[in-house]
This record gives sequence, structure tokens and C-alpha cells, in this order.
Amino acid sequence: MNGLNGSFPFPGLCELKKLQELDIRYNSFQGTLPPCLNNLTSLRILDLHDNLFSGSIPRNSIPSPNFLQYMDISGNDFEGSFSFSSIFNHSKLEVVILGSTENKLQFDNENQARNPLFQLKVLLLSNCNMKTAPNFLLNQHRLREVDLSHNKLNGVFPSWLLQNNSDLKFLNVRNNSFTGRFDLPLHPMNRMVYIDVSCNHLEGQLPKDLGMKLSNLEFLNFSKNYFEGELPPSTGGMRKLQRLDLSFNNFSGQVPKELAAYCTSLDILVLSNNKFHGEIFSSNFNWSIRPEELKLGNNQFTGSLTANKDFYSALRVFDIRNNMMAGKIPSGMADIKVLFTRNNYFEGQFPCNEHFRSAIIDFSHNFLSGPLPSCFDMYGIQQIHLQGNNFTGSIPNSLLKSTTLSVLNLRDNSLSGEIPALIGALPDLRILLLGNNRLSGLIPRQLCQLIEISILDLSNNSFSGSIPSCLSNITFGTTNNLYYSFNIAPEPSFAQYDMDQADKEDENLLRSHSTYTSLKGIMLSEIVEVVIDFVTKSSLLSYKGDVLNYMSGLDLSCNNLTGKIPQNLGKLFSIRALNLSHNHLIGSIPISFSNLAKLESLDLSYNSLSGKIPPEIVNLNFLEVFSVAHNNLSGRIPDKGQFATFDSSSYEGNPFLSGLPVERNRTKIAETPSDESKEQWYEIDRTFFFASFTGTYVVFLLGFGTLLYINPYWRRRWFYLIENFLYSSYYFVVDTLGRLSTNFNN
Repeated sequence: MNGLNGSFPFPGLCELKKLQELDIRYNSFQGTLPPCLNNLTSLRILDLHDNLFSGSIPRNSIPSPNFLQYMDISGNDFEGSFSFSSIFNHSKLEVVILGSTENKLQFDNENQARNPLFQLKVLLLSNCNMKTAPNFLLNQHRLREVDLSHNKLNGVFPSWLLQNNSDLKFLNVRNNSFTGRFDLPLHPMNRMVYIDVSCNHLEGQLPKDLGMKLSNLEFLNFSKNYFEGELPPSTGGMRKLQRLDLSFNNFSGQVPKELAAYCTSLDILVLSNNKFHGEIFSSNFNWSIRPEELKLGNNQFTGSLTANKDFYSALRVFDIRNNMMAGKIPSGMADIKVLFTRNNYFEGQFPCNEHFRSAIIDFSHNFLSGPLPSCFDMYGIQQIHLQGNNFTGSIPNSLLKSTTLSVLNLRDNSLSGEIPALIGALPDLRILLLGNNRLSGLIPRQLCQLIEISILDLSNNSFSGSIPSCLSNITFGTTNNLYYSFNIAPEPSFAQYDMDQADKEDENLLRSHSTYTSLKGIMLSEIVEVVIDFVTKSSLLSYKGDVLNYMSGLDLSCNNLTGKIPQNLGKLFSIRALNLSHNHLIGSIPISFSNLAKLESLDLSYNSLSGKIPPEIVNLNFLEVFSVAHNNLSGRIPDKGQFATFDSSSYEGNPFLSGLPVERNRTKIAETPSDESKEQWYEIDRTFFFASFTGTYVVFLLGFGTLLYINPYWRRRWFYLIENFLYSSYYFVVDTLGRLSTNFNN
């Protein structure tokens, strides 16, 4: 841990035959493992993890089996194949930690005809590209820590690991493909403190005696499986439980009252994305716990929130979104850092009788009313989501004084008045959504000061005047990770648990392996995920996570904007969606739009634009949606690049455009068409056909009659031809009848 680098081994290292401990972890040594490590016949501890070693692991580079107890070579760039049988003779081996940073190291656990001489206490094989669990595990009976996470293991869940190792404390098989049920052994697992079986394919109901057999459990993660049924009441017996994650399963029924009443050490409770129901905050629930993080989102919970302020005193993350809860927002939640209540039925005014010190507030899609709340800590608030409520009045200046605000989402309310000039004083604002309100006035030039903006939505309002050309000052780049993070308590290491005398003797050997750090990080990353609704590609889409980080757009549609489209908008090089439709814009389409190389959606429909469609914009290779319908454009429609994919709906309502594309969704001609579709390929407009035919015929007759009238020579020739035709026809008929009569008489 000294930042050392260079080649390995050091001169003279392999001659230290009495060396007992070699610990060079957390450095930058490189090269391959030298065979001379086998000369270190007295070595007990070999710790090389988190360096830059590479190449294969030769069998003869493993130190002598005489004394070796601890081997950690993980966190390097090893490749090739490693056979577990190469360490089977190390009878004193107790700790084995293997792995490769690039997942290039393959582990051979197939040809293991004999059992190893060791009995391991710790086996950590995370990220080892294994498809099956090592066979020798069947003969291990002293295991305390097992980590097989992030592999490709499949088959039935290895419940025999629990059955064979009664002293097991730590089990992590996260992110594999295990199937079947989660079965517990017949005997209690009193020493078990950590179980993570998340991200597998486990199914069925949980054991009814779960809490009785795992009474000392502190960490339990069953998330992202296919478990179903009700939670057993015995979960209340896990009174030392600190973190419980059951999210993304098919659990149903009501949450056991015993869980809320007796698990008083519970800091993190995650029940989201299941089918739980009932009034979880009713008076029948005796919430003895004071959790720091409580996730109940995406269930079917009903009822109102508890009015007990003490319940919220320790909460830092509270997520109840997408349920059916109702009532008023109670007081006492001002200190919650991340607060999600979106998509419920809460009503009334926002509780501004206290000053909110939250970092993220999301009350979107409820029935809150009254003026916009402004009781937020402007020095700590990062995101405000109040979309889809019934807020009225103007946007208060006090809401725009934050130096940390990155998202302001006020869409779909009944706000009125003008955008305050103070809007330009939000230096970190990246997403501003004011669409579908009753705002009016000019678009303030102060918006141009928000140079970090990536998504700006002013659509469906009554803004007037011209589009500020200074909007080109905004980069409309990426949002750069709209996640909220805060300091959390450090995870407990192995040495922090109660140890018996045997454990204490091995404390130096069984050092902290950072195996307790994954669960909480996973919970936080999902809790603070931002969801943004934005119209692009003619649809209202929801963006979140990494997709949101790459989205950028400007929507000024459905207003009363006038004047020309500023040429400077062609400087928005990173923008992906631009919507100026349903306004009163005039002039031509700027040629500078050809510079918008990342543009995916461009909507200029329902304006009064004129002139040609600039042929230069055919270079927009990522354009998926394009519409200039209902304008006054003229000239020929581009038909190259992406423009060869747009149908006539993109251009309708422009009578002077030529070269309209053929409908691309027309039914293709089959080799043997059926009766229903036989005429589809040549069907024409009959009214148009007869009208054009009659008009053409009348014009021809009038023109021909005029020619005969003004030219006597052609008039005589015409009459002469008619006379000859009549005489010829007469003699032909008489001759034909005479022949027929003669033949008949004969």
C-alpha cells in the first residue's frame, strides 16, 4: 500500500527461505509470477492482490505446501488456465482468494479426481468466469466465508454449502444463474451474518422458519429473483438484521407486522418492485424501527403516511413512488435527503411549515395544489420534481436562488405569468422542464446564461416574440451523471463481529476482504435514479439512468413564437432533439442546421416557413424523425441519406413541394394475390380520372373545332375525309350483305 512499482521479484527475494509473510498488496508491481516463489519453503501468507501482474500462473510458482495458509493473488491481469488441483497438496491452506481484473483467467475445476488435503475457512472466487462450482467444495466442512459472485454458475442453488458448513458466516453468490428454491439445512445457522443470493433465477416461497434458523443474520439480499408468496412472520425473529433487500421479485400479501415491530436494528429496508399491499403505515403497525433508507416503491400499498415525526427522524432515503397511497403530506420529513412520492394520490398543499433540507424532492404526478412551494434549502437542493400536479400562480424567485440545483421539473401544472429573470442565476442547472403550463411573455434572454443545460422544455405555453438567438450559447451536451451520493457509514469488516477464541487466534489471518461493501452501494444507485419525461421522436418518452446522460433537447413547440428561426441554432452541435412546431415562425429553414450532426429528431411542422428544404441537411446521418408538414415550403424534397426513409406525412400541407416520397408501408404485391388484395396495386382515384379525362376531351374538341374554323383548307380536307369514309362504309356494307344473301340462297 505504498504505491511501489517495477518488476518482481526483488533481487534476493527468492533466497529468503525463512520468510513467513509476503504482503505487497495495493502496489503497481508487474511481470509474471516467478517459479522461484516455490523456494520460499517457510511462507505462511502470500498476498499479491491489486497489482499489475500478468501472464499465466505456472504450477511451480505456487509457494511450497509446507506452511502456506493464506494465498491472495486476485486483482491482477492474469490469463490462461488455473487448475485448483495445483494447490490440493497444501494441507495447511485456509484462505484462497483468486480472480482477474480483465476476466481472462479461466479456472479448471473439471478434472478433480481426488480430494484436496486442505479444509478452507475462506474461499473468495468472485469474477472468475466459472460455469460450475468447484467440485472440491463438496468436501469442505469448515468454511466461514464463501464468495462465488459474478460468475456464470448455473444449476440448482447449492444448499449443500449451508448443510455442510455449520460455521458459515458469509455467503455471496450474487449475479449467477442458480435456479430452484432457497432451502435451509435442518440445523440452525446461528453464526450466519451475511447472505446475498441476488440476481439469480431462484423461485418459490421462502422457508417459513427463515427467521428462526437465521436468527443472527445482519445482511440479507434476495433481490432480483423470482420469489413469490407472502413473507413469513418468522422474519421478525432476525432481530440483529440491519439490511434487508427483497426488491424485484413477486412477493405478495401484507408485510408482516413482526418485521416492523421486532427488527429494531434494521437500517435499510427495500421492498420495492413487488406486489405487496395493505396500509403499511396504519395504526396496526408498530414501527419500532427507525430506518435510514426505506424503499417501498412500485407496489400496491394504500392508506396514508404516518404522522409520527419520530419515524422520519433517521430517514435519509424514503421512496414510496408508484403506489396507491393518499391523504396529505405530513410534517416531519424535512431532513430526508432523498424523497420520492411520485405517482400516488396525495393531495392538499405542500407542507411548508418547515424548511426542507432535502437534496432530491420528487412529488410528481399527485394531486397537490396551491402555490409552488419554496421552502427548500437553496444551498443543498439538487433536484426538484413537481410535475403533474395542480400547482397555480407564478414561479417564485425564492425557488431560483440555488447554487446547486441541477434539475427543475415543473411540467404539467397550471402555472402562469412570466419566467423570472432570476432563472439565469442557476449555474448548475442541467434540466429545465416548464412545459404544459400557462406561462406567457417573452422567452427571457437570461435562459442563455444556463450554459450547462442539456434538456430545455418550454412547450405548450403561451410564449410570444422571437426565439432568442443567444440560445446558441447553451451547449446542450450530456448531463454527466445525474446521481446523488452522500457519505455512508463504513461497512463492518470481518474483525468487527463477535469472535470466539478460535476466531481471535485467526484474526490476523482472516483479515478484512472488503466483502461487505457491495449491498449498500447497489441500493443507493437504484434509489437516486432520475426519471425525466421529454417529447422526442413524436412521442413522450421517459429517460433515466445512463440513457438520460446522453439525451439533450430543446422543445419550444405549441407557443405563439414569431419571426425567423435564428441561424445561430445551427451551433447546437450536440443537440439530439429540436422541436419548434406549432408556432408562427416565418422565413426559411436555416442551412446551418446541417451542422447538427447528432440530431435525431427535428420537428418544424405547423409554421409559416417558406423557401426550399436545404439539400445540405441530408448529411444528418442520425436523423430518425423529420417533419416540416403544414408550412409554405417549395422546391424538390431531398431523397438521399436518411431523407430516403421519410414518408409523405413529413411533408403534407406544403402544396408547392415536389418529389413526394411513395408511401413505404404500402402492401407489397404478392406472387399470387388474393381476392382481397388483387386490386390494391393498381387502384386509382376514379373521380380524379373521369374529371381529367373529360377535361382533356373537351379541350381537344374545342382546339380541333377552332382549327377548322380559321383554316378553310383543313376544313375542306376534313369534310372530304368524312365523305370518303361514309361512301366507303356504305359500299362495304352493301357488298357484305350481297355476299351473305348469295350464300344463303345457295
